[in-house]
Amino acid sequence: MKNTLVKAAAGAVFGGSLMFTGGLGLASAAPVQVQDGLVNLALGDITVLEDVNVGVAAQITALVCDVVDVGNVTALATAVDAGSDDQEVLCESAAGPVTVTQNGPGGSENAPGRQQ
Repeated sequence: MKNTLVKAAAGAVFGGSLMFTGGLGLASAAPVQVQDGLVNLALGDITVLEDVNVGVAAQITALVCDVVDVGNVTALATAVDAGSDDQEVLCESAAGPVTVTQNGPGGSENAPGRQQ
C-alpha cells in the first residue's frame, strides 16, 4: 500500500512539472503571422475587400489609384502579407487613403499579443 502511494505521489509531481514546463513554452510563443497570399484592402476607413489575393488587391488598387506599374503595388502588398509592415498606404483617393493590411488574426486590432 505504501509503495502504491509513493508511486502515485511521484507521478503527480512528475506530471505537474511536465504541465508547468509545457505551459511556459506556450506562454512565450509569438503571435501567429499569417502569410497566405491574402490581404485586406480599404478605402479611407472602410474595408472594401477582406481576404483577397495579393495580385487581385494590386490590380484593384492600380485601377483606383490610376497606377500604370502594377508591379510596385504588388511588391508593397506582398511585403504586408509577409509581415514586414502592418499596413501600407498605396495612394490617396477621393474616398481617402487606399491601404492594404494583413488579413487574419495577426492583423486584427484585437489580436492577442498585438502591440498597441
